[in-house]
Amino acid sequence: MGQQVIVTGATNGIGQAAAVELARRGARVGIVGRSPQKAAATVGRIRAAAPGAEVDVFIGDLALMADVRRVAAEILDRFEHIHVLVNNAGIQLPEQRATREGRPEMIAVNYLAPWLLTSLLRDRLEASSPARVVVTASEAHRIGWTIDPDTILTDTSPFGRAGGLAAYGKSKLLDVLFALELAERLEGTGVTANCCCPGLVATGLAGADSPFDRTARALSSTPLVRRPEQGAEVIVRLATEPEFATRTGEFISSTPLAGLLPSIPAVRDQGLRRRLWDETEALLAAT
Repeated sequence: MGQQVIVTGATNGIGQAAAVELARRGARVGIVGRSPQKAAATVGRIRAAAPGAEVDVFIGDLALMADVRRVAAEILDRFEHIHVLVNNAGIQLPEQRATREGRPEMIAVNYLAPWLLTSLLRDRLEASSPARVVVTASEAHRIGWTIDPDTILTDTSPFGRAGGLAAYGKSKLLDVLFALELAERLEGTGVTANCCCPGLVATGLAGADSPFDRTARALSSTPLVRRPEQGAEVIVRLATEPEFATRTGEFISSTPLAGLLPSIPAVRDQGLRRRLWDETEALLAAT
């Protein structure tokens, strides 16, 4: 393969499985995670699957934009080329939390971090073209239904009656809107951008004691829930298959029968995508 790949959220679940498989296929992989201990364990797994694999580790808390900026600088210092950027890190919270920077944590990790990291690495991606950006989204974006760009990026008020799942859905809708708008803005650069749903995977995304994760673990022996390696397949596909060197601006879902569902109105709303982009750019430029 010979590519240089960055994977965020690579020390657990589908991110780790994707990093292992990409290294097995010959890529130099840069893994981004919060825990040095988990990162070391992931490096061990990668080298067990791909002896001699070249692996770089970047430690940072992607809930904090200061850490995103530092990690981006470290990546640029160590990676002369970036052929694939996999924005995979994500969390699901049952209750609202604010980061030390005063931002809604789930929005910060799931959306602001990939937006900012991609922006900071964009010139290197374009210089490395053909290149790809892959964003891990979710079919849960349909639950999110729509968003208000004027408030969602800074609102730290409680989730309210709709609860954490609806808020998670909105964070994933942000990811879909981001990937589609990014694809349009990258047109002609040789860099594609696509997003995907890995299906329901019991990875601890929502925390070991959350109702979501307890349900996923209870169903883990059924076909409804996938192993991390199965969930990672769609990420690896978008990162490696030749057709996605030119296919761009798509949401690819691993959820059975999801392809039969029409896209929700918000995803088709170009004006909404542009407003969200402008609001995000202004917010992150101001800090």
